[in-house]
Amino acid sequence: MLLAALFLSACSSNNEPKAETTGQQQDLGSTLVVYYSFSGDCSNIVGSLTQLITADVARVEPAQDGVDYAANNYQAGADLINAINSAPNNAGSYPAIKNVNKDVSSYDHVIIVTPLWHSRMAAPMQAYLFQNAAKIAGKQVAMIVSSYSSGISGVVSDANRLLPGATFTTNALWINNSNPSRTASLLSEWIDNINFTQPTMNNEKINVIVGDRKFIATLEQNATAQAFRNMLPMTLSMNELNGNEKYHYLDSSLPTQATSPGTIHTGDIMLYGASCVVLFYDTFNTSYSYTPIGHIDNPEGLREALGTGGISVSFERINTGIDRVAADPLRSGDSAVYTIDGRRVGTPEHGIYIKNGKKIIR
Repeated sequence: MLLAALFLSACSSNNEPKAETTGQQQDLGSTLVVYYSFSGDCSNIVGSLTQLITADVARVEPAQDGVDYAANNYQAGADLINAINSAPNNAGSYPAIKNVNKDVSSYDHVIIVTPLWHSRMAAPMQAYLFQNAAKIAGKQVAMIVSSYSSGISGVVSDANRLLPGATFTTNALWINNSNPSRTASLLSEWIDNINFTQPTMNNEKINVIVGDRKFIATLEQNATAQAFRNMLPMTLSMNELNGNEKYHYLDSSLPTQATSPGTIHTGDIMLYGASCVVLFYDTFNTSYSYTPIGHIDNPEGLREALGTGGISVSFERINTGIDRVAADPLRSGDSAVYTIDGRRVGTPEHGIYIKNGKKIIR
């Protein structure tokens, strides 16, 4: 009976939660909530969570539809967990899952909502994290676990194994059979302890690629530039206008704080309205209002690269991973370990890290 209750609490795909709400929500920055659901509990948790925070939602689903994990005394779920435990570093040990509709690499923060199966993280969620570990490396992560009554230490252990390069910013929240009526209040208290921090935008650089030419641009320090950054990498089909600009209307709106610059400069990257990205390749006076996104540092040759018609322009982040970490002579006993992209980690597991200025493999 207890085993049956464990699996029945393990989240269902029915009634997928929506991120759009009308209430006041806490903005944690660029956040993706990733969840797997079988019986309904995790789906309900995500529904409550997205009433409290602003976030996008991605749902993990097994590739094979209609599997009854409760059949034969929950043997199907047990077999999946046993296969993973027998060879956790082998991709073939994990069950196939469907493509997820959100690219986790576009977000700074990730919240994982998962059920507990046989005291371990549900197999489909393990498969997702195994496949996306490199994309989640360096990100800030938090986790919510649903179970009937069993403790969640095994799930936490799985998360640390699967995401060695991530930074877990708070303890996992455990929602079980004794406290489902308190879900909203537990979530609210937990959110206050997440401590997600916004990425620094100080002089952050991106690549602007036109054909075989690559230009480096510096982003502005505003919400518009941050939202634009979080969409990268992306390639835009930009149209010609007025002999001085290329433009593209995004499918979604960005934050705006438009002002009239008076003068547009060659290399300016601006937002017109709430969704029109404009790349200027000439300097001229204007009475129009824009929200600045960034500016190409050295726009020489930009006009020639862009040409006179429509063109594809790619925008991508510049990875500034650590090539060398200098040891502080005043703290020679400091054994700090860092991920390749510069995140300090407490207990490194499998992967490549930087320690005392040298690359190490765990």
